[in-house]
Amino acid sequence: MGQTVVINKVVEMGDLLLIDTDRSFTGQDGSALTPDSPGDAVPGKLAGRLFELDPGIDYVYVLQNAVTVRRPGGWDEASQTAALSVVEGFLLFY
Repeated sequence: MGQTVVINKVVEMGDLLLIDTDRSFTGQDGSALTPDSPGDAVPGKLAGRLFELDPGIDYVYVLQNAVTVRRPGGWDEASQTAALSVVEGFLLFY
């Protein structure tokens, strides 16, 4: 079993949720992911969990330790808390 991902900072900008963490999920190349093509690598598995969590999420971009999640219509407190929970617990049972 892994460790919890520590979230250093969260910024909400309209439809985007920017999540800065203490763990790197990719190398220097970022990964742009959609529900139609989540991918099988680590970023894709994280994006897949976010897409399953909330059908309103339509895009995830992962670059090193930063995760950007787009949810058209914006973020309410419950959806933001749920997305952060997925990121925090992602490496526990990867």
